[in-house]
Amino acid sequence: MLKERIRELASGLLGEATANRRHLHTHPELSYREYQTAVFIEEKLQALQIPFERMADTGIVALLEGTAAPSDRVVALRADIDALPIYELNEVSYRSQNNGVMHACGHDVHTASLLGVAGILSQMKPKFSGTVKFIFQPAEEVIPGGASLLIKAGVLENPRPHHVLGQHVMPELPVGMVGFRAGCYMASNDEITITVKGKGGHGAMPHLGIDPVLIASHMVIALQQIVSRRANPLSPSVLSFGKMIANGASNVIPDEVRLEGTFRSLDENWRKAAHEKIKRMAISIAESMEGSCDIKIERGYPVLINEDKLTAASRAHAVDFLGAERVTDLDIWMAAEDFASYSQVADACFYRLGVRNEARGIVSGLHTATFDADEQSLETGAGLMSYLALKTLGN
Repeated sequence: MLKERIRELASGLLGEATANRRHLHTHPELSYREYQTAVFIEEKLQALQIPFERMADTGIVALLEGTAAPSDRVVALRADIDALPIYELNEVSYRSQNNGVMHACGHDVHTASLLGVAGILSQMKPKFSGTVKFIFQPAEEVIPGGASLLIKAGVLENPRPHHVLGQHVMPELPVGMVGFRAGCYMASNDEITITVKGKGGHGAMPHLGIDPVLIASHMVIALQQIVSRRANPLSPSVLSFGKMIANGASNVIPDEVRLEGTFRSLDENWRKAAHEKIKRMAISIAESMEGSCDIKIERGYPVLINEDKLTAASRAHAVDFLGAERVTDLDIWMAAEDFASYSQVADACFYRLGVRNEARGIVSGLHTATFDADEQSLETGAGLMSYLALKTLGN
């Protein structure tokens, strides 16, 4: 049967998938600079005799067509390939050799898993119908994101996929498990930069100046009202400022203060309205205190929407492949992910892959210097995605 064959191949390819993941983890590359990563992926696809093309400089798109029977159905599978600017602290043999750069978000696992899918399905071509499009996507971590660039370059055309599937490691979920959520799953994210301008001077004589530190402080507090009093409480929003730079001194009031923050939402209409409210309030506060401000809101990734029918079907197939005890339902996640760009233009399902192993001390969160993944997750990740791809194609 299809299921048993995929399980057998996923188990047999675990050693190779682990070696691929460790190579990628040892040699991480930042967003838009994944040159050697792309070459590595191409070499693996060449060995599997799967045709591919470069797209958006370091992106790779490959096609594998089943030969069981003619079919025009297409499913796209996506993995991101970039790393983060983090100095790794793990004492492991595959520790990053690119100091200050680390696969701290599991993109090495995503890529190795998708290469594993390619290895599994390349051995099953006579057993399935339809076309699988593999998308190895650069630059998930940095706005505007590689997904939007690939879409503009035509990644969802020639042939156009009927569905797009993606997975992401989840360090809170035990290895061997996966999680799903239909509908709105992940938030939009926008980067806010506010430059508050005043008139600097001596800290002992504030009456002779216009204190931008005080203006900025009022601004940070007051802007929270946009979430607490203007947003629908049934639709989550987050407004956080994590950076304030004054560059004065204990007795020096600076001329300006720079604020940097993030706005998250699960409603695109509210997102647009909130941007205008943030701008108006910031400007009015500055002016009411005799200062001024420049404000820039850079739109990031949109809301990630898991299409209801596809997600329900994918969850059911996961139960069939893994067992009900290894499939769970997820809460909303206010983080952002540029897979959302695919979900805005195609039926998509983005699910989570458990990588946690408390017995081995693999418990650190994403974007931390000690993040790691139990590599048994590669068997689950490659096997399940292979099964979902073929079932989505109607096999």
